[in-house]
Formats: sequence, structure tokens, C-alpha cells
Amino acid sequence: MLVINKFLEFWYRCVVDVLTDAQVYSEHASKSAIDIDDVNLAIQSQANFNLSQLPCLEVLLELAQNCNKIPLPKSIAGLGFPLPPDQDTLISPNYKFAIPNKRSVEPRMKKPFPTSTHLKKRRQSYLNAKRIDLFSSNLIRH
Repeated sequence: MLVINKFLEFWYRCVVDVLTDAQVYSEHASKSAIDIDDVNLAIQSQANFNLSQLPCLEVLLELAQNCNKIPLPKSIAGLGFPLPPDQDTLISPNYKFAIPNKRSVEPRMKKPFPTSTHLKKRRQSYLNAKRIDLFSSNLIRH
């Protein structure tokens, strides 16, 4: 049932388009009513506008001969599917890595990495400073 409804909608739309175009053609010809010539002209214009015309057989044969003049690439013999050479396929790499030029860069002066003895000395000086602060604050309170 759905197919019949869609076909009726399509048929109605086509008939309305043809009759509308026929009315425009008859008005352009200063006629009082639509005649068969207007309808035929409207059908031809709809067919030319909506449907594509296939080229004739001679044109197709000429195109095929021109296309067949170029030989196909030779296939690679081996196991699996026969493939054309790598330059004719999309499986070959199509990129290049850009390797930057090495410049002579002077090394920056780095701070020396603290050794364990250096860390012990810093910790000890920190603790001593805390002890002095605690001692001095106890003296002030008393």
C-alpha cells in the first residue's frame, strides 16, 4: 500500500509540473487555452531537464578506444592477489620525515645536583635555625 501511495504522489507531481509548464508556454504564445503542442513541449523540456541522455554508440566506442590505448601497469608476481608496482598503489609510504639540522648550541650552565652531604648540611642548618627561633621565643615569654 505504501508503494502505491508513493507512486501516486510521484505521478501527481510530474503531471502538475508538465501542466504548469504547458500553461506558461501557452501564455507566452498568447493562447487562451492549453493545446497538445504546449503539453508536448512541456514534456520534452521536462525530459531534457530531469533525465540525462546517453551518448550515442559511436561516441562510447571512441572513448573506449582512447582509454584502452594506455596499457595497464604490470602486476607483481607472487603469492596472494596480483598487485601493480608500489608506485602505482596506495600502500607505499607517501611521507618523508623532516630531520632538523643539528646546530651547535652552547650548553647552558646547570646548577650542580645536590649530593647527600649537601642536603644533610642544609637540613642541619634549617633545624638549627628552628631551634634558635624556639629558644629565643621561650626566652622572650619568660
